Amino acid sequence: MRQIKLTITYQGTHYSGWQLQASGRTVQGELEKAIKKMTGAHSRIYGAGRTDAGVHALAQVAAFKTAALHAPDVFIRALNANLPADIRIVAAEETKPGFSPRFHAKEKTYCYYICKRDTNSAFLSDYTWSAPYSINIEPMQQAAEYLIGKHDFTSFQAAGCGAKHAIRKIKEINIKEMPATEFLGFTFNIPLISIRITADAFLRHMVRNIVGTLAAVGNGKYPPERIIDILQARDRQEAGVTAPSSGLFLESITY
Repeated sequence: MRQIKLTITYQGTHYSGWQLQASGRTVQGELEKAIKKMTGAHSRIYGAGRTDAGVHALAQVAAFKTAALHAPDVFIRALNANLPADIRIVAAEETKPGFSPRFHAKEKTYCYYICKRDTNSAFLSDYTWSAPYSINIEPMQQAAEYLIGKHDFTSFQAAGCGAKHAIRKIKEINIKEMPATEFLGFTFNIPLISIRITADAFLRHMVRNIVGTLAAVGNGKYPPERIIDILQARDRQEAGVTAPSSGLFLESITY
């Protein structure tokens, strides 16, 4: 059996997340259907991360085993021909047996976009969180410094997370303002805030919970130093709200 590694981009708005579920369309489910149409056999595909409903990916990585002898470029063309337009295979290669997209990943980067207006563009609403209040990024940047490094992120972990422990190491958090953005060649003069987080791994809803907490700091609800108390509390109730899934992108994975 061969093992094929795929790099996948998808728009998550119309899916119930990556992972197969009893009901609802999932990215994993659509990929497995496309693989079966191409090869004639069912193959279980495993992803590097289980993105939630509505979350997008610029470079999700997944792998599956198959007896099919097609070249990697043939997998790209054939799978894309059988996938919905909002899921695309952008790269494929054969890997050594035993490669795990999840456990062999060294770092992952997620990016979140907040619209600084409560009235967003109709073309950006699926990709941003329209915050219903004013946000100042300077205290957010100060608060983010307290999250850098290895910590117990229990306070930012959603219920039902299957991780064995909540210790994670955040390498970098970059927060910046964007006065305008381009989309399909058009310029939208809508101010956005981007929050880019790189870590060795993430807990369920960890990025969205961090974003919701940083937004509360930016709104003046919490002082930046409040992050220290939130981390030490190891209590989800101490942190901010969970930011909506629409603004979250799995940006890259390093192996």
